[in-house]
Amino acid sequence: MSQVKESIEVDVPVTTAYNQWTQFESFPQFMEGVERIEQRTDTLTHWVTKVAGVEREFDAEITAQIPDTKVAWVTVGGDTEQSGLVTFRPIDPAHTEVTLMMDFDPEGMAETIGDKFGFVDRQVKGDLKRFKHFIEDRGTETGSWRGSV
Repeated sequence: MSQVKESIEVDVPVTTAYNQWTQFESFPQFMEGVERIEQRTDTLTHWVTKVAGVEREFDAEITAQIPDTKVAWVTVGGDTEQSGLVTFRPIDPAHTEVTLMMDFDPEGMAETIGDKFGFVDRQVKGDLKRFKHFIEDRGTETGSWRGSV
């Protein structure tokens, strides 16, 4: 099992950053390799990804969700094994630290080599930078889900 942890400061209030992160279907707009996400229930999402020409489909179950604090998930079924946690920490009323931690199991030689050379770390860092630009350019979230899991 491999791990990645990256943080970024976004220039929006914690509620705005958190609310946007709950809009899973918008992830393809800032996450490289994410083709489509369908929100099936309050706690179940279906993902279609394509990274380095390899397409994968899997479901992810939200295992914990606390407004303005965190979202945690684990994959269930499909081609991918991973779990993760995104936390939101207010720095001040207008700035938030977003931290993404993920455990994943690379499959096959290509993914194992890519992991050893830091591909996933760079991908996560890039996704967080794109999230920062996405939410800061908009200045407001595209929607929100304020429920707890």
